Amino acid sequence: MRIIPESELIINADGSIFHLHVKPEQLADKVILVGDPARVNVVASYLDTKECDISNREFHTVTGVYKGKRLTIVSHGIGTDNIDIVLNELDALANIDFRTRTVKQDRRSLTLVRVGTSGGLQPFTPIGSFVAAEKSIGFDGVLYFYKGNESVRDLNFEEQLCRRLEWKIPNIRPYVVSANASLVEQICGDDILKGVTIAANGFYGPQGRELRLGLEDPGLNKKIESFQWNGYRITNFEMESSSLSGLAALMGHRALTVCGIIAGRLAENMNTDYQAIMKALIEKILNRI
Repeated sequence: MRIIPESELIINADGSIFHLHVKPEQLADKVILVGDPARVNVVASYLDTKECDISNREFHTVTGVYKGKRLTIVSHGIGTDNIDIVLNELDALANIDFRTRTVKQDRRSLTLVRVGTSGGLQPFTPIGSFVAAEKSIGFDGVLYFYKGNESVRDLNFEEQLCRRLEWKIPNIRPYVVSANASLVEQICGDDILKGVTIAANGFYGPQGRELRLGLEDPGLNKKIESFQWNGYRITNFEMESSSLSGLAALMGHRALTVCGIIAGRLAENMNTDYQAIMKALIEKILNRI
């Protein structure tokens, strides 16, 4: 049995995991993920009781009970690289014995729902709508570093995507992963659209925003907006869903990203006062997770 070295599994002096500063007993089976550390407080305000409230860097964690359900709320910051940190540390808390530094024989499966903001790419994803990333397109490369990534990728979708987008960005190949199907059905109901979400590896150029610097493929967003294949259309941009769904699938967890649309990329409009949109979405997720 492999003993994980101290340099690989970093445990703080108080017995907590390195970045999150959370201890194994403080993690619930149901986890709500948010980007903004301050949004943890918004979600936690609905809890009936709180067990812990922990902050380190951009990672803010609260565990408590909502209507009889034990929940952990965690902020992950921005980007798929941060998701790599958070998912690995949550999985370690659930499935590694910190005393022996060995993987537990009985694996624990977490349910993870990320609640985020996003930019809509279609007329049917206007500001104020909610979109679940049934499929995620990763413009990042995080998943490629993990063995067996092909087993959770939709290789046919990837091939069609690159062909139809006439992919021109050198040294990056988009990958496609699916959210957990049972969780999609559990969360979406008839008021959350099941979509195809791009997880971009940046906010500006990778999402087609042009300020002072020109774009390698100025027509990419137009091709993204017009993409259609097998009944799928690309619905929105965000920055985390691909590594969340991909890593969770490899680890045996259930994961899904649901976003409130706060920017209309087609209409070129933006709602910077989007708290009411997010509050409504948070309430839905709390009641359905």
